[in-house]
Amino acid sequence: MIQRTLILLKPDCVQRQFCGEIITRFEKAGFKIVGMKLVKPNENQFAQHYADVKDRHGEKIFNNNLKAMIFGPIVAMVLEGANAIESVRKMIGSTEPRQALPGTIRGDYSHQSYAIADKNDIGVKNLIHASADEADAQREVSLWFTNQELYDYKTVHDVHLF
Repeated sequence: MIQRTLILLKPDCVQRQFCGEIITRFEKAGFKIVGMKLVKPNENQFAQHYADVKDRHGEKIFNNNLKAMIFGPIVAMVLEGANAIESVRKMIGSTEPRQALPGTIRGDYSHQSYAIADKNDIGVKNLIHASADEADAQREVSLWFTNQELYDYKTVHDVHLF
């Protein structure tokens, strides 16, 4: 199944200059970038994006995540490919970088734990966000991109998939 998924390279990723390496990993895996931009979103946009975090984890964690997400620009992109949502999440690794396996993006480039973030009263710096499921992907893509910002084109991978 060909799917689209939202990826956010968070401010800690941009600041540490890992964007190119991470984008390359997705492209080498055969995912097509159908939308991409560098943006510095406002608090309202992140509040909409992470609305469920407050309900699941409480206001303190929500506020810490919000602060972590608005301290700098992010790279927002939409990837397209076979089983993109599940496959991309496997490539990224566990939400808590300390538990992410070597070979995953978080396992290779981050090591922070929930305990460190809690002790320092900050959001977990885990580099990247990816949509959790198809419903999230549709909602998130429309929050970050207009239809005019998404492109349809062929890559060499399309030849091999179909």
